Amino acid sequence: MARLTLVLLLTLAMGGCASVMRSAQQGLAGQLEAGILNHDDPETVRSGLPAYLILLDGAIAKNPADRELLCTSAKLYGAFAGSLLAPGERAKLLAKRAWSYGARAACAGDARLCELQSRDFDQIEALLKDTESTDLPLLRCVGESWSGWIQANAEDWNAVAEIPKVKAMFERMLVLERDSGDGNVQLYLGVLNSLLPEAYGGKPKQAREYFEAALTRSKRRNLMVHVLYAERYARLVFEQELHDKLLNEVLAAASEAPGLTLINTLAKERAKVLLESGKDYF
Repeated sequence: MARLTLVLLLTLAMGGCASVMRSAQQGLAGQLEAGILNHDDPETVRSGLPAYLILLDGAIAKNPADRELLCTSAKLYGAFAGSLLAPGERAKLLAKRAWSYGARAACAGDARLCELQSRDFDQIEALLKDTESTDLPLLRCVGESWSGWIQANAEDWNAVAEIPKVKAMFERMLVLERDSGDGNVQLYLGVLNSLLPEAYGGKPKQAREYFEAALTRSKRRNLMVHVLYAERYARLVFEQELHDKLLNEVLAAASEAPGLTLINTLAKERAKVLLESGKDYF
């Protein structure tokens, strides 16, 4: 009887898993993303997200050319690697997976965008000229996951060498967005232009302009803009007054905002750490 009960339980569990997989393919991925972004406890997300990432891996195995599923997985893996994990080998590994899904989504969405890493800058720039506003979701998916992989491997000059390609992609997004957008494109360009000191090819002046534009576009509600502005730009050029002003604004602001609650909560955590370490940095 005990063995029979165990067999029945396993059968039901397997059937339930299959049902969940079907649901994932039919929209659970998007619901999951929304639930995560609106959560106010990073530790809960940090603990629970890996199980759902594996679930999405399984859904992709069944639907390897599903662009929406690939992009959702790229975004969630990228967020986990870049925001919920400390820098290190595990973060690099998951950022690599995020980028692999982003690259696959590019190929599934537009055959011209296959094998982007193997193309030179001029080829990518030529491809981007033919993109239209309807391509924005795909470009965001690809650009964000590619950028995340570069940031996770910023000490690797082979990764750093790909910055101009990714910048070109975000610059094209700026053109296609025109006066719309929530500031995320400007934020990524701010980070990409401040990954390196000016002597090594970084462009801090442009970075500051993009960060300021991101603050304006986001209506200062995305607190991670403030944090990255302080961490990437203000520290790069040793502007302590700007650094502390931005971080104190984060601590004084409310975390709750549609689609931004988790990232704002993480921004507050990071702001506290940066303010404390800034005492020795400056």
